[in-house]
Amino acid sequence: MRHIKTLLDGLTFPEGPRWHDNRLWFSDFYSHKVIRVDMDGNRETVATVLQQPSGLGWMPNGKLLVVSMRDQKLMRLETEGLVEHADLSGVSRHWCNDMVVDAEGGAYVGNFGFDRHVGEEPRTTTLVRVTPIGEVRVAADGLWFPNGAVITPDGKTLVVGETLGGCLTSFDIDADGNLSNRRSFAEHVGMFPDGICLDEEGAIWVADPRNKEVVRIRRSGEAVERIDLVDRGAYACMLGGFDRRTLFICSNVDSGPKTAEMKAGKIEFTRVDVPGTGLP
Repeated sequence: MRHIKTLLDGLTFPEGPRWHDNRLWFSDFYSHKVIRVDMDGNRETVATVLQQPSGLGWMPNGKLLVVSMRDQKLMRLETEGLVEHADLSGVSRHWCNDMVVDAEGGAYVGNFGFDRHVGEEPRTTTLVRVTPIGEVRVAADGLWFPNGAVITPDGKTLVVGETLGGCLTSFDIDADGNLSNRRSFAEHVGMFPDGICLDEEGAIWVADPRNKEVVRIRRSGEAVERIDLVDRGAYACMLGGFDRRTLFICSNVDSGPKTAEMKAGKIEFTRVDVPGTGLP
């Protein structure tokens, strides 16, 4: 059993954790804030996204990219504030969510595909590629709620969690950022992958809110470790800290707008054996 500590609590719905500049950055959905926090729990609001922030990432010049969920846009943080980097509404089938940004500043952004809060039937959707200069195209289609994603250190493979597909799906990345050779990284009956992160052994930590756990899965598909959160859903995870052996977990008692007033969201953390690598 790994000892789990709380870094920050009282959040509406933390998501998209990223380790950057010796701090953990994340989006708090229903407060509309992008926040960064140090290991002593000192927090700072970096940006406010009125249409709800989600995935985060950085361009090579250090500019922060932020997914604006409800209006399906990718925003860029400049000195004067957030500006529109790309409009994804023409190729995303519902609200945008998590994202991974590659070493050149190109982004891959998922979306829900349907509105579950009004009872729409689930349907597959797109993973969208945004080039470093803001051009938009469909990178992959037919995905069941593409969510957390990682890119391997060599920049040649992307793995995305399909939340409603119960699987992790791999793609090859070519020099222009195009995806091909779709294949399974892992499939497990009952798995509900949300945010994910990659370690140096090629295994992926998967936050699974439905099963209230974080699971480490090898490339073979074998689940080799489980961290049980008991009564809290794990919605995202990130390996960070001074040696990238600190596993940060975004947890909450439930999801959806009804959780906003509860302020039951937490950033929790524990120490693990294998350090993180790749992107984000």
